[in-house]
Amino acid sequence: MPRIEVASADTPFPERLRSGIGYPLRGSGLATCVALALIHYVGLLPSYIGALASVFVWAATWRYAATCLLHTANGYADPPDVGVDSSDTSAWGLVAIHLLVVAFCVVAIVFYPHLLVPFLILFALVLPAIDMSLAFDGNMALAINPLNWARVIGAFGSAYLIPVAINLLLGITIVIASVTTAFLPQLLALPLFAFASTYLAVLAFHLMGAMIHQRHERFGLEPEAPKLAKVGGQDADEDLLAEVDALAPHEPVAATSLLVARMQNRVAPTSLHLAYRRLLQQQGFRDGLLVHGQIWMASLIAQGEAKRALGVLQECCGIDADFIPDDPRTCAELADLSARLSMRRIALHLCRGFLNAWPRDTQAPHIGMLAARLLAEDPEHKSEAARLLDTLESAWPDHPLHAEIGLQRSRLARSP
Repeated sequence: MPRIEVASADTPFPERLRSGIGYPLRGSGLATCVALALIHYVGLLPSYIGALASVFVWAATWRYAATCLLHTANGYADPPDVGVDSSDTSAWGLVAIHLLVVAFCVVAIVFYPHLLVPFLILFALVLPAIDMSLAFDGNMALAINPLNWARVIGAFGSAYLIPVAINLLLGITIVIASVTTAFLPQLLALPLFAFASTYLAVLAFHLMGAMIHQRHERFGLEPEAPKLAKVGGQDADEDLLAEVDALAPHEPVAATSLLVARMQNRVAPTSLHLAYRRLLQQQGFRDGLLVHGQIWMASLIAQGEAKRALGVLQECCGIDADFIPDDPRTCAELADLSARLSMRRIALHLCRGFLNAWPRDTQAPHIGMLAARLLAEDPEHKSEAARLLDTLESAWPDHPLHAEIGLQRSRLARSP
């Protein structure tokens, strides 16, 4: 079971606000915002097809925003994946409500300009209550009922002014984004404006969810995330870590045994791995640190955390300068990553280690070409790069990269 990042209901709202700025850009949130922004290109389709397609895209946007509100209210710290259960009724209800608000504002601007400001104040005051009610219940009749507005506002008290302010800022920022992108070519302005609007909608609903999470008892809500984390053993891990910290100063061997027993059962969180490495360092177990580094790197790569694995590799190289991963796939992935991050020294170390350990692996030509490119950046090593490419060209005549190896060798020969 993947680790669930749980937000504490006791976290002060200013802190939730600061961390919430990056919420739409974390994990699935960023991928979803980008995807929805690009899908807005369907609005360029001719006639009513584009308009109807845009309505569907906005429905998807509001649906995801509503899911974020529910997810946050249930104590989850990270954005939900696309496809997590959410209500289509909520999505269409939110689209209808917000389109109605826009329509009222347009009518006021054209026919009753003096009513525009009262309309804006009214909508700013009641929209948070409507949005939260629709996200939770998906019931339009309940959401537009003034008695329900009074119930929601009463549950928040004076804190209800926070989502009001959030909605006002959301509207102002969307207007600013609209005006700014109007000066850009339409093909560029459309996804930029759509991304800004989606980001702001997700942020606003996340912050409203955070406020509900802080007051979940008043809404009769029992957050789901802490219960799932407990089922997954995360609370037990925190208790174990506290026990290990208490034992470590006087009984490091016993503390180490506790961690070994835990990590043999299932995937362990980063905090336990770090505690284990601290204990090994405390006891001077150099070889144990290297063995654990191999195991943890493989686990991190499997979990898609290659950058953290690269950090573990650097730590192990500090212990043993000849250290490389014991698996060619892990070694190749970290070599590519370190090269992309301009970590030339560690990338060359991994490439050389790979070619020495697995010279006949099918990835050897790719790693060899990477090593040659890195070597060629230093004039003193150009001859080594040329020899390496010559070796690859003769050793892999039937490899798909054979022609590319020859081209790289030719370019190297022509370079000054």
